Amino acid sequence: MLHFERWKIFAILGTIFVGILFGLPNFVSKETLATWPNFLPKRQMPLGLDLQGGAHLLLALDSKELEKDWLSNLREDARKTLRDGKIGFSAVGATADAVQVRLVKPEDTDRALKDLKKLVQPIGNTILGTSGNDIEVSKGTEPGLIILKPTAYGLQERISHATAASIETINRRVNALGTSESTVVRQGSNRILVQYPGLTDTAQLKELIGKTAKLSFHAVHPTVTAEEAKLTRPPMGYRVYPADEKEAAEGFPASYVLAETAVVQGDDLVDSQPGFDHQTNAPIISFRFNQSGARKFGTFSKQHVGEPFAIVLDDKVISAPVIREAILGGSGQISGNFTVESANNLAIQLRSGALPAKLTIVEERTVGPSLGADSIEAGKLAGYVGMAATVVLTVLAYGTFGVYAVLGLLVHAIMILALMSVIGTTLTLPGIAGFVLTIAMAVDANVLIYERMREELRAGRTPISAIEAGFQKAFITILDSQLTTLAAAVIMFWLGSGPIRGFAVTLTLGILTSVFAAVTVTRLLVAMWVKNAKTKGTRSLSVPI
Repeated sequence: MLHFERWKIFAILGTIFVGILFGLPNFVSKETLATWPNFLPKRQMPLGLDLQGGAHLLLALDSKELEKDWLSNLREDARKTLRDGKIGFSAVGATADAVQVRLVKPEDTDRALKDLKKLVQPIGNTILGTSGNDIEVSKGTEPGLIILKPTAYGLQERISHATAASIETINRRVNALGTSESTVVRQGSNRILVQYPGLTDTAQLKELIGKTAKLSFHAVHPTVTAEEAKLTRPPMGYRVYPADEKEAAEGFPASYVLAETAVVQGDDLVDSQPGFDHQTNAPIISFRFNQSGARKFGTFSKQHVGEPFAIVLDDKVISAPVIREAILGGSGQISGNFTVESANNLAIQLRSGALPAKLTIVEERTVGPSLGADSIEAGKLAGYVGMAATVVLTVLAYGTFGVYAVLGLLVHAIMILALMSVIGTTLTLPGIAGFVLTIAMAVDANVLIYERMREELRAGRTPISAIEAGFQKAFITILDSQLTTLAAAVIMFWLGSGPIRGFAVTLTLGILTSVFAAVTVTRLLVAMWVKNAKTKGTRSLSVPI
């Protein structure tokens, strides 16, 4: 246990040196880092919202809009089902909370009811006792009337899934701005908390998050104008879409009559990037479809050469160009009155996917850095006091070996800082708590080793034998305790979010580095002490603990 081969010594010292190299940027200013050579690591550990301030947004999912979209899709599915079953219907319309189907022949009610029940989807888990259906299909009070109504449990399940999808979308959008320090977590059933450290102006963040960015491509009615449709009513399968304010201001129509069913949905987009038009140098957005979208768009453009088609974003027409030739490559561009910033933001929104429903800002706060500065100073003071007390007590209790334990603690602290800097872990107040806790855990490992040595010495063992037994037998106990703590940290990271995850990450890294410091670094120092004592020719070796 006390013999170290030369390559192991170099490996341990090399690991410590690399740790110092990657941890050092945290102790200098950014201005100083800018003057360092490029081959040196310059990454500092990012600070969380509670330490450096930033933006705090609480968003609420619009469940009414989500239900409205669901009913609209359910209406289209009902129409398609009845057409496929060759069942005549006079009207299929959506009310506030249901879809009503009126049949031409009331005697077809049972057959239509059987076909429409195929749209019902079971949800939940039978084992957990939460099974049910997303919609109910039943006969109405009038002959030939069938009602499709979402259930309360189905709506709750859809809101839950939409909230989860919104969190993923917001994460992709925020991270596209160039940060990995933001926090996006669920609060309640339909609310999302967004925290963005270091951001003082929330305007761009609100615009980026707030838009649903639902992109779709629609056919324009060839003969009926929006003014005519408003005077009478739009043709079946069409509705009036307003134009974007910027488009209308440029002299384009203020509204369009478009097919309700989109030719291609934004879900078929695989990429969107901002760019510039080669002829006008105006900002544009280039997009590319997947195979399914490219095939549908290619077929549509081939059949409608010379006709306009509309690009709709969030239910507003942003452009209605004329198809000059078939677009078969699956790619194109969106032009309009974009600025460079708006084109970049829209490209991010399209690339990250559409939000399933509109998000409303319930609470908005900008946290100043003063609280963070006070917390950092308080954390530093607590760390200094705790470290000083630990050093004094350890040295008083174990003498020279206590000094070696303190050196191991120093290596442990440096290694944590280095690992957190390398993987980009955000330091928060709970993270500082986890850091301090791991210091105590590292001391605990040394205490176990040294107390075991004392027991072996009292049992009559020789000093060398007692030292070897102390490291060897205490290692099992240390490993067992650290694995137990590691299991708790993994569960906290898996089930927790935000600050809890930050605490779990710091605790996990601290467990790894504390074992390295106590079992490897301290053992190397003790082995060097024993070797030095033997070299001096000491006849009776006395363990200084």
